[in-house]
Amino acid sequence: MTTPRAFIIRHGETEWSLNGRHTGSTDIPLTANGEKRVRATGKALVGDDRLIVPSKIAHIYVSPRKRAQRTLELLHLGCHDQLPWQENGTQHGDKDVLRKAKVQITEDIREWDYGNYEGLTSKTIREQRRERGEKEGWDIWRDGCPGGESPEDVTERLDRLIADIRSKYHGCVMESKEKGACGDVLIVAHGHILRAFAMRWIGRKLTDGVSLLLEAGGVGTLSIDEPAIL
Repeated sequence: MTTPRAFIIRHGETEWSLNGRHTGSTDIPLTANGEKRVRATGKALVGDDRLIVPSKIAHIYVSPRKRAQRTLELLHLGCHDQLPWQENGTQHGDKDVLRKAKVQITEDIREWDYGNYEGLTSKTIREQRRERGEKEGWDIWRDGCPGGESPEDVTERLDRLIADIRSKYHGCVMESKEKGACGDVLIVAHGHILRAFAMRWIGRKLTDGVSLLLEAGGVGTLSIDEPAIL
């Protein structure tokens, strides 16, 4: 049996990701270059002889944000069913390719809630904190965001999502009483939340700090038999 994997895919470039602004709840589109690069990623990595084999995908989780949903569309995985956010019945690709997989929009994989730091760069955040006499060396993985989420808040929802994946779609290789469908899973979302997801996948605390980098449009692979990032 082929070991199932979890692919984490960050949405393509936006104007705010390009200039380093924290983009949580703000719903802005991909740039033209962002769309171009995601299409190129799909052509390079999706196919029967590629890293992501559509027929082996058991389920797809996607963020509620349009930039993530557009990224999924541009990968052209061959979704049989109408995508949840579409109204015109458009299908993408061979209707039989993703015959097993369903696309699920979930708040559990939305971007970190940046609260008062929404739309700000890390440099601006640190400058404002310095002006207010707050602690130097702000680190989102340790300090979270005032008016938004803490590392504990993010951990709670990511652990819930990981438990769902492992019980429903990776149960065939886990010590689980629930033996559901077995196959690869795709998660299409955002930079901070996907890096946090990878940390929780391997059982590490977010407060330990995160060294994984995932650029806009980037793809990561998580193993299930060995808790490692490939």
